[in-house]
Amino acid sequence: MSDSRSIPSDSAIQFDSHGRLRHFLTIHGMPRETLLGILDTAESFISFGQREIRKVPLLRGKTLVNLFFEPSTRTRTTFEIAAKRLSADVINLSATRMSTSKGETILDTVRTLEAMHTDMFVVRDSASGSSHLIASHLPPHVRVINAGDGRHAHPTQAMLDMFTIRREKGGFEGLRVAIIGDILHSRVARSQIHALGTLGVDEIRVIGPRTLIPTEIEAMGVRAFSDMRAGLRDVDVIMMLRLQRERMEGQLVPSEQEYFSRYGLTEDKLKLASPDAIVMHPGPINRGLEIASSVADGEKSVILSQVTNGIAVRMSIMATLMGGTDRENGPVTP
Repeated sequence: MSDSRSIPSDSAIQFDSHGRLRHFLTIHGMPRETLLGILDTAESFISFGQREIRKVPLLRGKTLVNLFFEPSTRTRTTFEIAAKRLSADVINLSATRMSTSKGETILDTVRTLEAMHTDMFVVRDSASGSSHLIASHLPPHVRVINAGDGRHAHPTQAMLDMFTIRREKGGFEGLRVAIIGDILHSRVARSQIHALGTLGVDEIRVIGPRTLIPTEIEAMGVRAFSDMRAGLRDVDVIMMLRLQRERMEGQLVPSEQEYFSRYGLTEDKLKLASPDAIVMHPGPINRGLEIASSVADGEKSVILSQVTNGIAVRMSIMATLMGGTDRENGPVTP
């Protein structure tokens, strides 16, 4: 998949010299044990939403900045809730870019905030590699979480998706997973593919118009389908994607009606999947374009569970970063 040539190909920046997780920037290159450790830690946080007192003091005295150069109410809100449940102080900034030297503008902003004794940055940006850039210019005690950068990666979304799959299916081995829609522009799809492969699913399929499937996609260990009905047969997990018109150049899809007819998930198409298949979507949902309302709200849908699970998973990632994660022994919470 494209749009990552200027970003480090390995994840070395994510670990410190002792092998402990320092930043959470990409799933690519992350050891399986680290991913499983984050999922296991998230299990301990999942019940917090039902408690009368929904806080633990793990990050008391720490300051987190949600630095969003690209708007996203859903992602920013779940990060804010997660941080507050860990007792961190949270600052939300919706920054705007200057027209020149955007890299320097980002670093100037971050350095100013870091001088105010910020402990962690959650960064979202329309440009790929921004979180890597920031992480490489911060002192060792400051952490960075990538909340989505361009078309490159959205690792926390992938992890909450993995958490949801494991809770619904009990594990990853033997599963057939289909990712459907705008693969070309999707940072979510890229991170999902890396996570699913690392965690050992049996088969990963991508389904969409040929214009929205990268030509090199099969090198990532997936099977590509332009026929949705063929791609859906006997899959256990269906992961729908948002059609990202804001990132498209030119007319890459036909009319919305034709797109829904060929690639929208309907109850009729859902019958081709395994009888106990689950339906996922990272949101926001375009009903009647990517998915029928009857499916989005149906008994196979776990879309709202993804939102709930996202808080626990982001709590786990924050706690893991601040406490450190050993490559061999997993998370070490404060």
